[in-house]
Amino acid sequence: MKRLRLQGTDHHQTRVGKSSRDHTKDVDEAVARFFYMDGINVNVVNSVYFKEMAKAFGEFGSVYEPPSEEILSGFLLQKEKLRLEKVLALAKEMWLDTGCTILCVNRLDGALGCFCVNFFVASRRAVMFLKEVDIIVGGDDGPDNLFINELTNVIEEVGSSRVVQVITRLGGQAGDVFESVIFSKFPSVFWSHCTSHSILLLMEEIAGLDWMKDVLLNVKKIDKSLSGFKNSSFCTNIDIPDHAFRDNVAQKFAPSYFSVSLILKIKPFLCELVLREEWKQWRLSINLPDEEVGLDTDLWDRAELMVQAYKPFLTLLTTMDADNSIMGDVYNWRVLAIEALQCTGIDQMLVKQLETTLESKWDDLFSPLHGAAYILNPRYFGRGQSEDESLKKAWNVIVERCESETEVRIGLKEELSIYHKEEGCFAEADAVECRDKMDPVSWWDNFGFETPRLQSLAVKILSQIASAGIMCRQSWQMCDNMPCAEAVQRSGFDAEQARDFVFVSNNLKLQSLRYGKLDC
Repeated sequence: MKRLRLQGTDHHQTRVGKSSRDHTKDVDEAVARFFYMDGINVNVVNSVYFKEMAKAFGEFGSVYEPPSEEILSGFLLQKEKLRLEKVLALAKEMWLDTGCTILCVNRLDGALGCFCVNFFVASRRAVMFLKEVDIIVGGDDGPDNLFINELTNVIEEVGSSRVVQVITRLGGQAGDVFESVIFSKFPSVFWSHCTSHSILLLMEEIAGLDWMKDVLLNVKKIDKSLSGFKNSSFCTNIDIPDHAFRDNVAQKFAPSYFSVSLILKIKPFLCELVLREEWKQWRLSINLPDEEVGLDTDLWDRAELMVQAYKPFLTLLTTMDADNSIMGDVYNWRVLAIEALQCTGIDQMLVKQLETTLESKWDDLFSPLHGAAYILNPRYFGRGQSEDESLKKAWNVIVERCESETEVRIGLKEELSIYHKEEGCFAEADAVECRDKMDPVSWWDNFGFETPRLQSLAVKILSQIASAGIMCRQSWQMCDNMPCAEAVQRSGFDAEQARDFVFVSNNLKLQSLRYGKLDC
């Protein structure tokens, strides 16, 4: 394609003899060929950085010469890295007061026998990618020791006095071992499971209740029957809904809920299908009895009941990101979830089973930080926290872990009593009026000055993220698509450049995601 020739320096002028529409078509075709030839994801056009680049090209004009490969991978990469490191340094200063959370996200890509762990540092005001580490399976030190060593290095790099908690999706025995090691090295740092992941695990625990097992068993029978019918010669003129078989990303997180909800979505189709002659002939041909089809007469009512039971969990999941979720919300949800279930018409015996499951699994899946935050979040003031035994237990764990001196611990408990009794500054009209109108951290900054120890602890706890938003569905997909150093090196970067590229690329993506500027 001919280069654009501009008259003078006015970049708004077009070529002589060419209409503006033709000019735009030429540019569009040039952009399209670039995408097609290099196999670039077309969703990149939604990136704010792509739009900024296109605007800069247009303003500069046709005489602009793009930077060379060496400059892009050298000088400009270092310049952007330094800019982001300054942002990280400013965040570290802020974390002296607010504290921060270390996020560990494991990735499955990389060489055989190796997996990557991405380390992020986050608070409600900032989320930044710190570094990527390759964990070699079968190495001399073992993957568990390598992971702990790297996590220890990250905590020390950020500053152990700044770190309030470590959030991972690791659970079970491995999670318990890691938690005990971190506790031995950093007593005041809490090992927290990703709240979103814990909610999903809790949903699967509930799916194990007897009355839900029967529903899931029938759903599996329906899936099997539909698959068999779809692949038979009797199904030539019947369009089976695609979503009945789709391997939805969401199914990876809460398979029980989504399998039942999908069956409910195609209920009209299924009710019509069982009356068709093709379906009847197919069943006769394989001698399929009624009990193996899965369409029991009471299935739909029980499936609706199961979906109703899951609604409080889904409501919480929609709020779990770094910008919207506030510490204290999760424990408040625990209280509201049971109330919501009691209002759904579910049998009280079933509600009691759900409540028992929730209580028995709570301490395994959720950090005591959630209970302490429910006590300290002014939005939830006066909801019986001072009499709740589980909250008292959580508070005592927090105080003992955060303060080593007995005198300081006593002082904290005395100041908490002042807060509960609405004495001193907490009795001011503005303090009462603003409990549910101000950000909780700002509220403590303004009204907690007479209880300085409690104020400092409240600010740190309430400044943490309640869940790892980058591990949730939309953000998790973005995180999983972040480049790793190994893949970047295959593109021609040396090892150091690859690490710098990953640091820059991942932080730019996080900034865009956080401020709604990226949709790719």
